[in-house]
Amino acid sequence: MENGLLDRVEGNTNVHRWSEQTQLEKGDSVAVGYVLELPDYTRISVTQNNFQELKEIWDQWDNETKHLFYGNYGDLPYLLDVQVDEHLFRALAQFWNPAYSCFTFGEVDLVPTVEEYTALLRCPRFQSDRIYSRAACVFAFWKKLMTITGMSEQWIMARIKEKGEYKSISWDALKGLILSHPDEAKKVDVFALSLYGLMIFPKALGYVDEATTDLFH
Repeated sequence: MENGLLDRVEGNTNVHRWSEQTQLEKGDSVAVGYVLELPDYTRISVTQNNFQELKEIWDQWDNETKHLFYGNYGDLPYLLDVQVDEHLFRALAQFWNPAYSCFTFGEVDLVPTVEEYTALLRCPRFQSDRIYSRAACVFAFWKKLMTITGMSEQWIMARIKEKGEYKSISWDALKGLILSHPDEAKKVDVFALSLYGLMIFPKALGYVDEATTDLFH
């Protein structure tokens, strides 16, 4: 256990060093003359999806299925037990710098990068040189869902919903797949997609949206 923790700390340090070097080489993307103005007051909602069903599914899985998940997606299930500190989120919101997409404390800029998260959570499918890339030809939402779930076009199209400006699929539909899918690997994939959509990049409560599948796929 200790070696695993040290490996993650070392990996996170390497990512931090790479991030600093990239910043020095490429410089800022904000216009010259930009002046930081943090808001005096910020209203923030910390409403979350209910993760109880995700936890129950994870607890019911045997060690073989869990090891399959860890091998493909790292330690993401650990996030299910992390308690959100509402007061901390409200305090941090006062220091969010939208131009740089980071937190600014005096003269110090701070933001956890996706690379740092993947180092800490040991997400093996992420590649540091591709983390922000986007394919020139992006598949339609239903096609991405077909690839991830292994289900037919008819099954997918019947379950896609419009949530505001985005297409989404409900957690209820994904939960049914996780509980009944005959393919163990696909069941793990759908569970991972649900973690991404409901816990890490949520937009509409109870739904996984198209933007999440762009990153996941």
